[in-house]
Amino acid sequence: MKKIIIILLLATSFVSCASIDLFEKQAAIPSQQWFYNDVPSFTFQITDTTSRYNLYIVLRHTDAYAYNNIWLRLGSKAPGDTIHFQNINLALATDANGWEGTGTDDIFEVRKNITPGPVPFKKPGEYTFSISQIMRENPLKHILNVGLRIEKVK
Repeated sequence: MKKIIIILLLATSFVSCASIDLFEKQAAIPSQQWFYNDVPSFTFQITDTTSRYNLYIVLRHTDAYAYNNIWLRLGSKAPGDTIHFQNINLALATDANGWEGTGTDDIFEVRKNITPGPVPFKKPGEYTFSISQIMRENPLKHILNVGLRIEKVK
């Protein structure tokens, strides 16, 4: 029994010492109403410029959300650079299958890769991404959270 406990403690310590090759953060949308001027931003550090990364938008919404998609404007700023913007049409549902992603009761979460493949971060340092909604409705109702997830490709 003591051997099993020692092995479990050692395994736990090795896992806890491993670096996490991931950034994920979400911002809550107040009162489930996303206004144009609510622009969550996410800042993280990149030290490994030799690796490639997958970038995901994470979005939580209720079943009452009125559209099959959402248009987002993604701002990205690299160290020592100006901010660059790109518009993204994120599909949230299909007519045949309903809501994409995972759901519990009336809340659904989608995690969508927003790059055609893994991308490099060419400079070490602080990166900032911002996400705004650019739908024709203001405020955009029934959005709970929006976030960014960065995964290092192994």
